Amino acid sequence: MNTSPIQFSDDQAVAFDRVSTLLHEAGVDLEDDLLHPPRGDAGAMAVIGKAGSGKTLLLAELYKALEKAGVEIVSGDYESRKKNEDRRTLAILAPTNKAASVLRLRGVPATTIHRILYTPVYDPDYERIAEWLAGTGDQPELEDVTDEALERAKAFYEKNKSIPGALAAAGLRGSDFITGWKRREEPLDIGFIDEASMLDDRQFDDLKEIFPTLLLFGDPAQLAPVNQSGAMVFETLPETRKLVLNRIHRQEAGNPILDLAHALADPDLGFEAFERMVEEISRRDERVVLGQRVEVDLMARSPVLVWRNNTRIRLINAFRAVHGAPEDSLLAGEPLICDGIELPLKHRKKRLDLEARGLIKGAQVVYLGPGRKPGFSRLHVMGAEDPQVSAASIVKIEKPEEEEPFIPFAARMGAAFLHGAAVTIHKAQGSQWPTAQVFAPDIYAAARMGRVEAGQPLWKRLAYVAITRAQDRLIWVVRNRLSKPTGPLQVDDLRATPASTLTLEAQEDTPL
Repeated sequence: MNTSPIQFSDDQAVAFDRVSTLLHEAGVDLEDDLLHPPRGDAGAMAVIGKAGSGKTLLLAELYKALEKAGVEIVSGDYESRKKNEDRRTLAILAPTNKAASVLRLRGVPATTIHRILYTPVYDPDYERIAEWLAGTGDQPELEDVTDEALERAKAFYEKNKSIPGALAAAGLRGSDFITGWKRREEPLDIGFIDEASMLDDRQFDDLKEIFPTLLLFGDPAQLAPVNQSGAMVFETLPETRKLVLNRIHRQEAGNPILDLAHALADPDLGFEAFERMVEEISRRDERVVLGQRVEVDLMARSPVLVWRNNTRIRLINAFRAVHGAPEDSLLAGEPLICDGIELPLKHRKKRLDLEARGLIKGAQVVYLGPGRKPGFSRLHVMGAEDPQVSAASIVKIEKPEEEEPFIPFAARMGAAFLHGAAVTIHKAQGSQWPTAQVFAPDIYAAARMGRVEAGQPLWKRLAYVAITRAQDRLIWVVRNRLSKPTGPLQVDDLRATPASTLTLEAQEDTPL
């Protein structure tokens, strides 16, 4: 096993060694940094653990070890067309943009599963720049790109490992060097999949076709996909192919959010006792808040997490009402959730382009304003590597007790959106926010119904997933009240920097 600057726990060390053995069977020797030609199908293995158990740390260290051994990283934004049957590759994937961005913040070049299914087609001249940056070609000489611009591109790539970002640093736009997108036709090599609890059987089968060696990282306490009847794909693997991380590393720092999440494993804990636990912790630690209302200022960037769909719709309409949003248009700064791309097959290239920019189903978006053409919107895709996009949009705002959604404006075809001030806990999986608001009356409703999912009370699974969406602060909202906003919706920060953390101030309340 490679010497690592990170001190592994015993279960992490065992998992690292087991994965190293799997990779050795596939022809990648991490101990001696030796690569051999692919040796066939090594199969799938899973690293399983609850929040804080060190799954992401282990993934990051395995990535570093593979890169050190000489494995080529396939990021989804560029892949050399030069054929080398003996090359070894690694792709690190997540189901959503937000989940991939969490890994990228850790220095891991992750992309979405969807993005790896399609690869960009580069203009031949600019592909020479990409090959040079990736280390597979010589520095090119191009009439319209100066040596100074190439040096800027190289400096950017060495720090960020993004080919499109490096070309942008050289003064080039995507439309200059990407001529189209194509569906992947050839298999890859090694795949790491984060947030594997979100995968359904079809996606798992597709990934096994692409990756002869597949490593899944998942949390068994989360919610399974809706069409999976409570089962997660890694549960179907043989016991010898499941590595369990039990030690909770982040709890050693005294994380009250994780304390609450892991308390839910107690089979004797009821909802009322759990809520008393939340209240008790909130008295001694400001990272947990027993909220008497939904904080509206947070909803534009961190949606309220709910279980019931009618709660989601009611909160969305209350959010729009307190901001004075007109019914026939959107305010700049309103949050949206991508509900898919509605384009006919003849517009396949445009569909692939939008999806490659991050507009996949479930993507979180902030509306920046109308586009230059009727029906177009300027959007900021949260968590995307290139977040600014203008797209033909179909925006649907659902109304309480109305079957058909209200559509303030729409193009004839394009990207479809629902409002994103509140989302269901199922859809929140894979995302995290600095502060997360959980609408406790919905969790209580699930507890009263007594539903069980895969042997666990549903309310506990809902509470666990919702609580672990909070990175720094959890607000457990206990009343059907909504605060007044402290000011208008903001978008200026999105034009140059990531969304800033919002603070809470004393505000008036509005009943929902």
